Amino acid sequence: MEHIGAPGFPQMTPPMPQPHFDQQRAAAPTQQAPSSGFRIPLHSSSAFPQRDLAGPPPCHDLDGSPVYIGSAIFDKSVHPCKIGPHLHVPCSVAYGGSEVGHKGRYDLLPFVPDTMEFVRTSQGRIPAGRRPVEGGYEEDGTPLYHAVGSVNGLKVPGKTGTHLGGCNLSFGGGEHVVRDNYEILCWK
Repeated sequence: MEHIGAPGFPQMTPPMPQPHFDQQRAAAPTQQAPSSGFRIPLHSSSAFPQRDLAGPPPCHDLDGSPVYIGSAIFDKSVHPCKIGPHLHVPCSVAYGGSEVGHKGRYDLLPFVPDTMEFVRTSQGRIPAGRRPVEGGYEEDGTPLYHAVGSVNGLKVPGKTGTHLGGCNLSFGGGEHVVRDNYEILCWK
């Protein structure tokens, strides 16, 4: 779905838009990363930020091009996505059995190895004692998290949630579901 109002030069911003519920977050006494991390707002028509802002790519495409993680903003939901600046439509989401190119606003989550890491899991489980980085939510408010899984030996970003029972990845025009041995992005 097309969103209007492309931001100018990308700036570091607080977390993604939240569900339209009566949920209030308490303000932390010290400045710390929000549960979804600091984001760079982008639009399908905006330029990709420089590497010093984008951070190191957690994944790479078949040709070695960098692939990043982010969240695609929809009218009633926010879905973790893969961002490939080299692709015709840079932002794509695994949805409805397909790889869906997203046009409109999406947020880049710079991967910061000092504060976050990928942790192996299976079957939609959140690893014991770990706090996952929030990547979005379904229309009903159910949380979604950033994940990476393997498709034909290639590490691909996607989404996971306890209700999904695995990791859903967009690659090669399709949605790939990995039930076991994928990784969820967690805070260190």
